[in-house]
Amino acid sequence: MRFLICLLLLPVLVACTALPCGAAVERDILASTDAEAPEVAVYPVTRAFLPALADWPAPDGQDRKWIGHTRGSDAQIIRPGDRLDMVVWESGENALLTGADQRATRMEGLRVSAAGTIFVPYVGALKVSGRTPDSARGLVQRKLEESVPAVQVQLLMAEGRHNAVDLVAGVRTPGPVPMPDQNFTVLSALSAGGGVLPGLRNPQVRLMRGTSVYATSLERLYSQPKLDTRLRGGDKLIVEEDRRYFLALGAAGKEAQVPFNRDSISALDAVALMGGLQDSRADPGGILILRSYPEGIRGPSQPRVVFTLDLTTSDGLFSARQFLIRPQDLVLATESPMSNTGTILALFGSAIGLSRVID
Repeated sequence: MRFLICLLLLPVLVACTALPCGAAVERDILASTDAEAPEVAVYPVTRAFLPALADWPAPDGQDRKWIGHTRGSDAQIIRPGDRLDMVVWESGENALLTGADQRATRMEGLRVSAAGTIFVPYVGALKVSGRTPDSARGLVQRKLEESVPAVQVQLLMAEGRHNAVDLVAGVRTPGPVPMPDQNFTVLSALSAGGGVLPGLRNPQVRLMRGTSVYATSLERLYSQPKLDTRLRGGDKLIVEEDRRYFLALGAAGKEAQVPFNRDSISALDAVALMGGLQDSRADPGGILILRSYPEGIRGPSQPRVVFTLDLTTSDGLFSARQFLIRPQDLVLATESPMSNTGTILALFGSAIGLSRVID
């Protein structure tokens, strides 16, 4: 009877060679690469391969550009849209601008036109844009002295749109921030806005200048002063959470979209962020990273690329630490072939146990 039961269960055990599993086996994923015209390029991540990979361009232009710090003038510069307040003092007997009992005349809220000029009585239109307030004051005084010999001028400037930056989002106090001088930087503007909102994961700073957009992380600005970009009037700053992520699938601790928690994430970081590998199922020698590149670029032989990692060797571990994950990469922890073998043995043991019970 025992022999008969084992004989009846034999087809079941043979079918177990195609048991369903929770993750793909490495050989199944890479099977198509053995074709005469493979559609996927496969590259083992090793110490010898990493220098070649460093010369490849980022997928879909994912490299973010930023502007380095440059030194500007410590003075204010008058721009169109600024407002000027002037006080004109006259000491002569034949005053033109003041009354009989007045010593000074106030001219407040003089808006600098789009052409960069203001109108001054007895002088006409004067071009003041591009000058410092002190230079503009001297120009007005010299022009007035042609008609009013004993005259002195005081001038104050209030910044307009072309001498301010906009804090759009991600700070405690969003809104326009006047630029006190030409050395006003990104960190200075964020400080003037009350600082970055707490709770933002790996905050990213976006600078909009005209039709160009620049991006970097707040952490880089903190750690590298040379990146604290000098702002221009009309710039817009947005601080937001890092929107980059990679996909984790297979025999890992969790299968999910995993957000970037820092600027650069290595393959080892990715394995840790996805909860590690399942001890009973995962194949540490078969970690696959699937990535798409634009067609026709230098580097990969095919737009679809699979990088293979072997975490059972020292070279594989060190190389995985240097291999950087790109946004929207798929990190797949393949299943060990031994997991199916274990299942088959367990079923066979159950069959033997059943036969003994029947006997």
